Amino acid sequence: MKSIFKLHNPFQPAGDQPAAISSLVGGLSKGMKKQTLLGATGTGKTFTVANVIAQYNKPTLVIAHNKTLAAQLAQEFRLFFPDSAVHYFVSYYDYYQPEAYMPASDTYIEKDASINKEIDMLRHASTQALLTRPDVIIVASVSCIYGLGSPEEYEKVNLKLGLGAKMDRMSLMKSLIAIHFERTNADLTPGTFRSIGSRVEFMPVSETVMYQIEMEGGIISKIIKVDPISAHIIKEEKNIFIFPAKHFITEDVKKKIALVNIKQELDVQLKKFKKDKKLLEAERIKRRTNYDLAMIKEIGYCNGIENYSRHLSGKSEGEPPETLLSYFPKTGFLTIVDESHVTLPQLQGMYAGDASRKNTLVEYGFRLPSAQDNRPLKYEEFQKRIGQVIYTSATPSEQERTQSEQIVEQIIRPTGLVDPETIVRPVSATSPQPSPEKARGNAYPGQISDFITETEKTIARGFRVLATTLTKKMAEDLSAYLKEKKIKSEYLHSDIKTMERIKILTQFRKGEFDVLVGVNLLREGLDLPEVALIGILDADKAGFLRSETSLIQTIGRAARNSEGKVILYADIMTDAMDHALKETARRRDIQLEYNKKHGITPKTISKKIKDITEEMESEHAKAVNAELKLDLEIFRRSYKKELAKPERTKTPEKSYLSDEEIENLMYEKIVKLKEKEMNKAVKELDFETAAILRDEIGVLKENLEKKQK
Repeated sequence: MKSIFKLHNPFQPAGDQPAAISSLVGGLSKGMKKQTLLGATGTGKTFTVANVIAQYNKPTLVIAHNKTLAAQLAQEFRLFFPDSAVHYFVSYYDYYQPEAYMPASDTYIEKDASINKEIDMLRHASTQALLTRPDVIIVASVSCIYGLGSPEEYEKVNLKLGLGAKMDRMSLMKSLIAIHFERTNADLTPGTFRSIGSRVEFMPVSETVMYQIEMEGGIISKIIKVDPISAHIIKEEKNIFIFPAKHFITEDVKKKIALVNIKQELDVQLKKFKKDKKLLEAERIKRRTNYDLAMIKEIGYCNGIENYSRHLSGKSEGEPPETLLSYFPKTGFLTIVDESHVTLPQLQGMYAGDASRKNTLVEYGFRLPSAQDNRPLKYEEFQKRIGQVIYTSATPSEQERTQSEQIVEQIIRPTGLVDPETIVRPVSATSPQPSPEKARGNAYPGQISDFITETEKTIARGFRVLATTLTKKMAEDLSAYLKEKKIKSEYLHSDIKTMERIKILTQFRKGEFDVLVGVNLLREGLDLPEVALIGILDADKAGFLRSETSLIQTIGRAARNSEGKVILYADIMTDAMDHALKETARRRDIQLEYNKKHGITPKTISKKIKDITEEMESEHAKAVNAELKLDLEIFRRSYKKELAKPERTKTPEKSYLSDEEIENLMYEKIVKLKEKEMNKAVKELDFETAAILRDEIGVLKENLEKKQK
């Protein structure tokens, strides 16, 4: 069979990698359902997996337990497979508060979410790639087991446009609206269209290019692919396929049947509530459902439409929903569960938590019983849908160890890097445990002061530092304290938005700051070769964050640097610490013996710094910012002397406004000018021009607010 993946090999497999690749591919060939790659941190598990994917030759799903790790893996697989479709699929919510009801306090919490349009675009790119080509690798978070909409319906309603086809402007706009595109008079964004004369322009939801469809006499005369920033023509197309702007798509016949079924279910639920004398609940569900039915009937959509997914998809009660897994080919695909000791428990716990919340909503009349079928897959359903699987982890749990038909160990690092030196020091200055400082006759300063001293030494050598705390508040406070001590630092935890997390890690690697403080986000899978010191604060505090597995994972973050060192601050030696230190020492000894045998001198990993957010940025935002930079330069040159009044400067000796003051003033003047133009357009009843100006003003104000924060 011809290979569908072309692996770009920057280096040949080495160390334990060749044996691991051979064993895993052999296991797949023998039909092994489950295997585990036990790979120590820094041994190149991702490169090993890439080689397995290339040889197995089937589409692949890689599941990671958080968005940050998924983004990093997507970057790595894109480097290994530059000619293949490597996509990033995670929840598109920057913020998500699910709908819930708390009976004890009679508190209803409405669903509240902030959708990241760039991530939504990438989700569509993932599903479209799976439907149109074989060489696909999807790196996903656990959101891959949540309901997504039928791939059959999604593929069925795509719009095909071809030269010479009969189509007038109004028909094309109606067709775009039918697949959930939105009309706009401003700049195009993915999933929007606009009409200019006899031409319709739109931007697909999965990419940031613009298509211009020109029509003459009711026939499509031109299909032009255009760069939305420069307006340069990329190429002229003969045919194009346009996929829907939303994943939940239902054809008209099914929609009409669904509306009838939803009404029937409402009638049954109303009778039940009235029989149980739950009149408030009956009135509540009646109002909510009738409003949703009217919205679906009129515009084909309503907020929370996913709660009617069972009816809209024609599924039976209790039947599993369609998910990202449904888009993979029926002929089979490979599943990689990365950091399986964390990812598997997440996959197993999703259903129960969702079911508990939905049951309460149904019981108190906020949702129909069918809302319970809008759910993540049960773990058993997930297992049935994934085919052959490889778990990867430096610390596999008992589940992987007992269920796997083969455990492949990968301890040797091709770079020769050994597990870091580990040191245990006391937490407090009053600790009875002896320390190097006390041995020299000096008073021990405590874990924070000691960590700062070690940090300053590490930074002076040109390396970066990680610190792990037990709580988010501690992470924020420590970061602030380090800044007071003139140490450039930032914190990272789950409250920070997805895209911002990735940017912080990239800035950290680039050296824009020296210390990154976090909680559990700093453990699994983060590849930071610039880090030479890790401080584990309060290492002796029992709990998940200081378990044997967590400690081994944390220690492993320093295994990519030849000068790596880890300090565990603890007043007592816990069992978890003891086991973690012994396992680290075992792996260190194996690597040292290998290095001695092969004459290897360890070298710090050199890894290109690439920010996935650069690929996710809105092209519209890029264009606006580029135009504003040009306006700024013109403004600066034209008005600098006129605006350079000494009384407006901060110090008497300054003869000009600062660049920042000039830029802020420029934004304010342009906003006022555009507001004046907008008001004039409204008076002249030119509402389309007014709408365009309104949107431009919104972008300008948003940029100004960001600058002033």
